Amino acid sequence: MKLSYFPGCTLKNHARNFEDSTLYTMEHLGVEAVELDRWNCCGTVYSLSADDVMRQVAPIRNLIRTKEAGNSQLMTGCSMCYNTVKRANIHARNSAPDLALMNEFMYEEPVDYAGDVDVVHVLEVVRDQIGFKALREKVVKPLEGLKVACYYGCLLVRPKEAAFDDAENPTVLEDLVEALGGEPVDFSHKTECCAAYQTVDKPQIVADKTYQIIGAAQSQGADTIIVSCPLCAFNLDQRQELTRQIYRDFRTMPVVYFTQLMAIALGGPEAVLRLDLHHTPAAPLLTAKGLL
Repeated sequence: MKLSYFPGCTLKNHARNFEDSTLYTMEHLGVEAVELDRWNCCGTVYSLSADDVMRQVAPIRNLIRTKEAGNSQLMTGCSMCYNTVKRANIHARNSAPDLALMNEFMYEEPVDYAGDVDVVHVLEVVRDQIGFKALREKVVKPLEGLKVACYYGCLLVRPKEAAFDDAENPTVLEDLVEALGGEPVDFSHKTECCAAYQTVDKPQIVADKTYQIIGAAQSQGADTIIVSCPLCAFNLDQRQELTRQIYRDFRTMPVVYFTQLMAIALGGPEAVLRLDLHHTPAAPLLTAKGLL
């Protein structure tokens, strides 16, 4: 299977642990993830203005790059990139006048976009195109004894039209953890917002949310939280230091990308995990569980 791959900006720097583990797992599951030639930033967030057509150009241009590569699917792992590109694609498909205007803006592109590319998340590829049964058969190091809180955040399941799972009670991450031999816990805060960009000028709000989200995971006996968003990873991982300063009873917890657990279960070397990029160390837990 060959898919065009859009890494997005953060996976090329602060979230190399996400990208390296993603590419490793895709290769070992028989997916050739071909990075788009000349990709550009998707814009990070979807425009909230219905008539802001210019803000749709950046994500749509990446769909043109996908067509140039001869593919009809664009895969991304970052949930923010997924949400932005997916919603721009929905907008283009639902509004012929706006799509025509976008193509006019991009008049130097060799081809027009016609809404003929599907935007898929890595989790969708694993669930729908590979299958959890096939994944389970490739596991060489089951995540036995590892209790995992599956955190979706906002952008994988909101709004409903962009979601690839139930918006209120998604289960794809839990199904993934079970296929890898781990134990997903009943996690009440799995679709709670991490406070997102409040981290820039109101980090205490993020610390409050981190306290609530991690506390909920710990109350259910979780060992770790898995994420699919670099901003969620930052807020739930690096903001633990501030959280500990504010809340005396706060206990830290490792936060990892779901693809890192996949890479471990598929027998990947520690080099592809890039555990050095974690603020709250994950290696001690993984070592104690016999996974490193």
